[in-house]
Amino acid sequence: MLQHLAIIMDGNGRWAKSRNLPRTAGHKRGAETARKIIELCGNSGIKHLTLYTFSAENWNRPQDEVNDLMGLLKFYLGREVKNLHKQGIKLNFIGDRSKLSKDIVTKIIEAEELTKKNENLLLNIALSYGSRQEILEVTKQIASDYKNGKIEEITEQIFENNLYTNISPDPDLLIRTGGEQRISNFLLWQMAYTELYFTDTLWPDFNEECLKQAIEEFDKRERRFGNV
Repeated sequence: MLQHLAIIMDGNGRWAKSRNLPRTAGHKRGAETARKIIELCGNSGIKHLTLYTFSAENWNRPQDEVNDLMGLLKFYLGREVKNLHKQGIKLNFIGDRSKLSKDIVTKIIEAEELTKKNENLLLNIALSYGSRQEILEVTKQIASDYKNGKIEEITEQIFENNLYTNISPDPDLLIRTGGEQRISNFLLWQMAYTELYFTDTLWPDFNEECLKQAIEEFDKRERRFGNV
């Protein structure tokens, strides 16, 4: 069964460019698509959803675009959190918060606190996230714990317990929109046996039918996890 779905939401800029609109318009439309997909997942029995919203590398984009994205994030944190709470969705933000503004970090903490007891859907928001950076930080933490005698042996389970996603199982399915076929520094450890699904559909155009097609394709696959 599909318990954990991860999505790389790609194509906002190209969607806007094809319509002679500013990139900001694509990001706004993409945010609305994310809202709809979150609701669909919450109603479909999926228990974990991880959305790649802003990567560690996205800080290298033009400053105006970064500012627009951060402004859009603040807007949706203010508008949508209570609605997500009413749907029984628990919010968990994963990534490096040190680069985020203090007001955004405050809103993140408030959102996580408000929704912490919800059980319908766990929504991981990957924000200022890079998987290589995550693995490096986990390695440093485990090395420190081992040196200080807090742990006696380094195991896969101990490593996984220190990941940002330690409250979710590994993803069953990754969907990437926009036509690119790579995983772009996203959940590298966690996706060892994840099924991958790539679609040319740009994220702002991704809808219920697109989600249904991806899940139907997943249901056809035989997952052996290295076994015969």
